[in-house]
Amino acid sequence: MKWEIERKFLVVGDGWRAGTPHRIVQGYLARTDQVSVRVRRSDHQAWLSVKAARQGMARPEFEYAIPPDDADALLALCGTRRIEKRRHVSTYDGMTWEVDEFEGTNSGLVVAEIELEHPTQTFSPPPWLGTEVTEDPRYYNAQLAQTPYTEWQA
Repeated sequence: MKWEIERKFLVVGDGWRAGTPHRIVQGYLARTDQVSVRVRRSDHQAWLSVKAARQGMARPEFEYAIPPDDADALLALCGTRRIEKRRHVSTYDGMTWEVDEFEGTNSGLVVAEIELEHPTQTFSPPPWLGTEVTEDPRYYNAQLAQTPYTEWQA
C-alpha cells in the first residue's frame, strides 16, 4: 500500500506555465466518507484508483494501470461525476509541482499540488503559490466532481 502525502494550493499569476500540458479526464465510480473509487484517463494511459479518507494531508492510495478502452467504458458509467483539467508540470527548487487548470464546470480554478515523502517535509514555495487549501474539502477532486467550482455560493 502506498501513502499519498500531498499539499494543495491555489495559484496566482502565470509563472508556473511551462511546457505542454496533458489533458486529464477523471470520473468517480463511488464515493463515501471513507473511500473514493476513481478512473482517470490521460492521453494513451489510464488508471483505476481507490483512495481512503484523508488523515490530515496523507491517505492510503491504491492505483492500478488499466487499458484505455476500459477507462473510457468506466468513465461513461460515471455520468456527471467527472472533472476535466489540463495538467502542467513545473519544477521549482528541485521539487515537482503539478498544476491543474480545470475546465468545464470547474473552469477558472487553478490548483497546485506537491507530493511529499513525509508530512513534515519542507519545501520552498514558488512565487506563484497562493493560499493553501489542503484541508478544505471543497478543493478535493471528488468534491469538485459533485459540486463544481462554478456552482459554489459566494
